[in-house]
Order: sequence, then structure tokens, then C-alpha cells
Amino acid sequence: MAKENVDYQKLQIELEQQELESAGGGTSPQVYNQLLALYLLHNDMCNAKFLWKRIPQSVKSSNSETGHIWAVGQKLWLRDYPAIYEALKREWSESVLQIMEAVKAATRERAMRLVSKAYSSINAEEWAVFMGMPSNEAIQAAVQEGWTYDSATKYIKPKKLVPAKDPELLSEQQLSVLTDYVSFLEA
Repeated sequence: MAKENVDYQKLQIELEQQELESAGGGTSPQVYNQLLALYLLHNDMCNAKFLWKRIPQSVKSSNSETGHIWAVGQKLWLRDYPAIYEALKREWSESVLQIMEAVKAATRERAMRLVSKAYSSINAEEWAVFMGMPSNEAIQAAVQEGWTYDSATKYIKPKKLVPAKDPELLSEQQLSVLTDYVSFLEA
């Protein structure tokens, strides 16, 4: 199946609008499922939790996929990486399959950033757990990111991310920014 290039932000806005405009305060399970999955994709756990509370009990009980998506959300909330990947291993319906694949990719990207910031080196097996993939694939993913792998010690050394540098402000600009803050606080 070829992956489509989807604007998930736009889709999320459209689904939120559909939910707001739905007659009787309820919409189709497909809309709820897609919207819940999109909140997970964007790591918007607060909106995901509020949506879960808004979804009618009848939808939750008649559509098991809604509960499965929320199970992924609960694991994301706890940052339990092995459980996240385990919850993602299932047959998803066509309506959420692509989004849930994107959730898996986004989770791996977040794990990579986390490890890059927090570790100077990490055991390959631990790394594989963070990535939710077999050790050899996880090592290959690390090397593709420019990280180094020492096969003798079985440790991976992450490449440190270069933080974005704030632009330097001239003293006149600094004074202007400070004045704006003070003016805002006094208003």
C-alpha cells in the first residue's frame, strides 16, 4: 500500500469541526477514532483525554477499536515504550491505519530525541526497547542517524542534537522587548 501524503493538521481541524457540528452531540465512531488517533500523533494528550471522556459510552462499547486506540494513548501518557509498541501491534481499520503508523513513527522519533538528550551512550538492547524494534534494526536506525555503534561493547553513542541558537538582540531591541513585557503586565 502506497503511503499518501496527508496533512494531518488539516484533517484534525476538519474532524474537530465535524464533531462540533454533529447533530445531537455525537458523531460516527470513525470520526472519534481518527480524531483520537490524531491527538496521539500530535502528542496532544490533554485533548486526547478530554475526547475520550466525551465519546459516548455506546460508541466505546460497540466499537472495540476506539478502546484500542485509547490503550495506546494511556501507554503514551505513561511513556511506557515497550507497552506503546505492543499496543500498536494490531490490525487497524483502513480509517486509522495510516494515522497509527504515523503514531509509531512519531513515537520512535520522540524516543530518539529523548535518548539523544539524556544519554551519552546506551546499551543496544535498551536502545531496541526504546525503538520498539529488533536489536539489529535499532542499531541500523541509530547508525543511519549518524550515531556510532561499538560492536565490542554493544553500546551506541548518540549524536548530540545541536540546540537552536536564539538570535542575538541588540541592546535597543532588548530594551524594546522588555518595555513590551512591562507594558503588558501593567495593562
